[in-house]
Amino acid sequence: MSFDIHIIGGGLAGSEAAWQLAEAGFRVRLSEMRGSGDSTPAHETDELAEMVCSNSFRSDDAEHNAVGLIHQEMRALGSLIMRSADKHRVPAGSALAVDREAFAAEVTRTIEAHPKITVVRERVDALPDHPTIIATGPLTGSKLAQAIAGETGEGALAFFDAIAPIVHRDSINMDVAWMAARWEKGGKDYVNCPLDKAQYDDFVGALVEGEKMPFHDWEKDTPYFEGCMPIEVMAERGPQTLRYGPMKPTGLDNPRTGRWPYAVVQLRQDNALGTLWNMVGFQTKLKHGEQVRIFRTIPGLENAEFARLGGIHRNSFINSPRLLDRELRLKSKPNIRFAGQITGCEGYVESAAVGLIGARFADAELRGHSLASPPPETALGALLGHITGGANVETFQPMNVNFGLMPPLDGRWKKADRKKAYTDRARTAFTDWLERTPVTEPA
Repeated sequence: MSFDIHIIGGGLAGSEAAWQLAEAGFRVRLSEMRGSGDSTPAHETDELAEMVCSNSFRSDDAEHNAVGLIHQEMRALGSLIMRSADKHRVPAGSALAVDREAFAAEVTRTIEAHPKITVVRERVDALPDHPTIIATGPLTGSKLAQAIAGETGEGALAFFDAIAPIVHRDSINMDVAWMAARWEKGGKDYVNCPLDKAQYDDFVGALVEGEKMPFHDWEKDTPYFEGCMPIEVMAERGPQTLRYGPMKPTGLDNPRTGRWPYAVVQLRQDNALGTLWNMVGFQTKLKHGEQVRIFRTIPGLENAEFARLGGIHRNSFINSPRLLDRELRLKSKPNIRFAGQITGCEGYVESAAVGLIGARFADAELRGHSLASPPPETALGALLGHITGGANVETFQPMNVNFGLMPPLDGRWKKADRKKAYTDRARTAFTDWLERTPVTEPA
């Protein structure tokens, strides 16, 4: 096939980029190594846009949350990922969670049916000389990673990312657990397993003492991403750490006692049928046998059957503030753009968002003009700014979108009103940017 642009990687970022460019009228070659005989330590299928760690796009509140705000901005830009997520969402309170299998199938079906996209199941080991977007994610193949390192003159940065277990719903003891969302916000969308003080103390002790998967020598100095910290690593930080993290009981009245429990384990629906439930915040590197033993000490999970146990994988990303320009082009080889988690953004929606804006930049360049970056007051612009120059190159680490990446507000806003002020300002800036962005017909 002759093509106008090559996209390497069929995850959320690559799929979004392919869709945006194809909808703009360009011929796209989308290379994905899964399905060619190669895979990764974390993926289970050959579907495009497979969600590995969780089924949640996190908060969908565009009034008070930066993640919900970027959802809104992506919808306004015709995001395939957001359209597919909305179509296959499952109950999750104020969060946007999806049936991950149906979601990936939807994206795959849509991409493969597009007349402007050719999906090629192949592994790419070298940097191309034609227009390309590399969106290979945190599990980039070793040869391509070596080629990137060779071109940039830098070793790849890396961190560990952990996966949470999934439980069969019919194995949860609902005589002990109950359904509710924190502060009753969003409906009774979570299964809550209560622990008293003695149960909590024993559980934390078991996590700390449990047998973990060993590291290879080359992995021992790799840090964890704070937003995906293994449960046992958090437990090692102090006996009360989990009660102020994923096991926080605040706002959860146990209907059997009328009080908040000492600690709680929450599970979130993972598929549309409601048969699979994800242990929220329970990413882990415990050995599989230890996971079963320890997690079955949680009240309500005494007889839990696990559809998937937790795991850990190594994520790689480039030092984007040093290596990329403001349009996500590799400074030393500008025919190549990077998008998604390999740029050092963190999270499903952030990865897709960078794929979307990377495609928009490529679209403009292929047409022979330029595209102004989204303003830094917007969620999309703030995230883009962080990975293309806003972060310190010496200490650069993956980051989720958050209000701290945006220019600060003036001092007249009270703390209670600041989140809404950020989102109001962002919407105004985003609308103005859209009005100034030229609308072009398909190429």
